Amino acid sequence: MTETTATAREPRVSPRRFYAAVALAEVITWALLIIGMVFKYSGVTDVLVSVFGLVHGIATVAYGLTSIFVWVNERWSLGTGAASLVAAVVPFATLPFEKWAERTGRLSARWRLAGPAAEAPRTLIERAQAWCLARPFVALGLGVLAVAAITIALLQAGPPVG
Repeated sequence: MTETTATAREPRVSPRRFYAAVALAEVITWALLIIGMVFKYSGVTDVLVSVFGLVHGIATVAYGLTSIFVWVNERWSLGTGAASLVAAVVPFATLPFEKWAERTGRLSARWRLAGPAAEAPRTLIERAQAWCLARPFVALGLGVLAVAAITIALLQAGPPVG
């Protein structure tokens, strides 16, 4: 393999791949939650709503954090970033949003604040993102802790409807 071929290849975890994977997970958990609701309201069992609801909640929080992380990398406008977050509220909307973002060039193949051609971070948020990209395993652990902390806080706050 030539050096040109090696540098042209998309990294294993690019903004495009990372966002697509988490958007798909959010869609799958929507489907699971809806299946659980079918079982509940058909009188079979309501336990699936509790299980799949928690799984979906975790996936939704992870999607929100991922959207913000990718928003910073891609320098999305406020409208695009907000639309990415709103997509999590509408069942199955994260996947069409991801496809639209890909098709319109809003998801890139490289992290702009990482690698040999990295841009210099200009803001506190960009410095935090560059730090995370330089330490992916630490960042992953911190991301898992953030998802857990937010999920626990939301569970303590109670269900979204009375």
